[in-house]
Formats: sequence, structure tokens, C-alpha cells
Amino acid sequence: MADKSKAKTVTARTVIESKKNGEKIAALTAYDAITAQILDEAGIDIILVGDSVSNVFQGNDTTIPVTLEEMIYHSKIVRRAVKRALVVVDMPFMTYQVDAQETLRNAGRILKETRASAVKVEGGKAIVESVRRMTEVGIPVMGHLGLTPQSINKFGGYRPRGEDKEEAASILADARLLASAGVFAIVLEKIPAQLAAKVTKGVKVPTIGIGAGPHCDGQVLVWHDLLGINEGVAPRFVKRYANVAGEIRRGLTAFAAEVPQLLAIVELDEGVRMMSNVTGCAPEDVSIGMPVEVYMVMAGPDVAVPLRRFGSTLAKEDLAPIPDIDLPAGLPPSGRAGPTTPTAPPWPADVA
Repeated sequence: MADKSKAKTVTARTVIESKKNGEKIAALTAYDAITAQILDEAGIDIILVGDSVSNVFQGNDTTIPVTLEEMIYHSKIVRRAVKRALVVVDMPFMTYQVDAQETLRNAGRILKETRASAVKVEGGKAIVESVRRMTEVGIPVMGHLGLTPQSINKFGGYRPRGEDKEEAASILADARLLASAGVFAIVLEKIPAQLAAKVTKGVKVPTIGIGAGPHCDGQVLVWHDLLGINEGVAPRFVKRYANVAGEIRRGLTAFAAEVPQLLAIVELDEGVRMMSNVTGCAPEDVSIGMPVEVYMVMAGPDVAVPLRRFGSTLAKEDLAPIPDIDLPAGLPPSGRAGPTTPTAPPWPADVA
């Protein structure tokens, strides 16, 4: 959507208006508070607490095992961290397929207990009355057509849907039924791009694609796939924007190499004492009065962390370019290193 930096709260109504205004919708999954906060601050419009938590968090092969209570648990956590995005919760398998009354009761629980703003359900004609009943009492509903993962046992696999004329016609008809029942958006998963374009033109509500080509009004992905956290076989339609799993592994390997950490009371030449993790020496080789020196490690774009090590010479690989930021009081300028500085003057101190 436009003007995401203005932090305008996203609602079901603004999602509908986005299609009229020609604004694309960005949607991603989240199952925890930290992820939800990052997505929200990045300007993601819709945060879906997906039943894919069954696969990603619980390690199941399908979405079917996750329960209503588990979805409520994760949705509560996500909702607490979100200020702008629209939080939508997947209704898990068999919480909306029995009848409209049970669907309404379960959807009501989700909204009341999680403070989320909408629910998502899979299917068309078979559940349209349940959808209509929810929207009639004020529960915003997002539809889901095409490859519906809760029907995996029926489909027998995750192959694309709507490739033959009969199923394509059924998907288009179901989209129109859902729109007439009051959904504010429809997810189209793993269907041909031409069919997705036809559905998008055939309904007044936005379509949000996942492996459905470029013609939908928005896109949704599982963020673990998007950022390369899930290193398993990703769907062919997923574009990976980062290799976060590799970065995590690199950081953990570096941490493990420094275990056990050596904590010591370091006395600076100025007389100040502080506790610090000291590197470059085995614990059994440490003695009182050994000289240490400071080097800086970047912990973020604008965060420099001072570490100490034994010895008198700093290698180039120990240093990181340090931006123009305010260092904590007491750190002398000699502890800083510019992008082209191969070494930094040692900052003498003694182990107390």
C-alpha cells in the first residue's frame, strides 16, 4: 500500500480500497512477537498467523494437526507486537467445516481471545454459508482457493490446481461466491497466472497470490521461505531475498568457538574497572596484571561493541568498519577504526 511510513492502521476496509486505488498488498506469515514486530515496522500490510505454523514451528508434514488452541496462542503473541498491519488468523482444519454455528463460535473465540482483526478459511461453495454468517455478524473473512493445504489428503500432493478447464471454472465460480458472501480478500494459491488474472478481474475484492503469477492484487509468502531460514526444498515460486539460516549458523559457530567465555575485571589506565569478556587466551593462562587491548565489533548497522583481548597487536580481521556513532562514555577515540584502517592503537589496561 502507499504511504506505509505514515503508519496508517490497515483494516479489512483499507485492504478492499487498495484494489480500487491500484495499490499492491504485501503479506507475510508470523508466529511470534519479534518476527511480527519486524514485519510490521517494515511496512507489511497483512500479517497472517498461518496454520503453516504446523510445518514451520511444530515440524509436521501438513497443516492438519495444528489445533484451535495452538492458533489462538500464537495469534495472541503476534497481535501484541503489531501496531499497523492487519492481523489475520487461519482457522485450522475442522474448526469451520461442520456447520455455520460452530464456525461462528470458533471465529468469535479467535477474535475475542487474540484481538486479531480477521480470520481466513479455505474452500468455496462448501463453506460459503459459514462465510456469509461470519460476515453478517461483523467478522472479517479472507478466503483461500486453488491449492488449499488442509485438503492435501484429498489432492494427494502439492501440485498446481486449476490447470484443467473444469477445475479452473470451479475456482472462478467459488471466488465469485466468496465475494458475494462478503470476504474482504481471497488468497489464490498455486494456480495458473492466466486463471489468477481472470479471477482478479472477476471479483471486486483483492486477490492475494502465492505461486499464482504477477496479476494478483498482492502477494503472500511464508517468511521463513522468503528469507532463507527454511533450508529445505522451497516451492519453485519462492524468491529468496536472503540467506538468514547461513548467517545464523555463522554466528552460532563463532559463539561456540569462544565458549567458555572468559569474564574478567579489567582495569583501564585511567583507573576505571569493568567486567568484560576477554578473548585470545585460555582461561588457565590468565594471570593478574596481564595487559589487554580493545577492539571493536559491529553488532548492528549503528552499534559497535567493545571487546578485549590479550596481546599487543590487532590483526586486520579483528576489526570492523565503524560508522560515525556516539560510543559509550569512557571509550577513547583510539578505540575506533575507520574502513581502511588495518590496525588500531592498543588501549592498554591490566587484568585486575
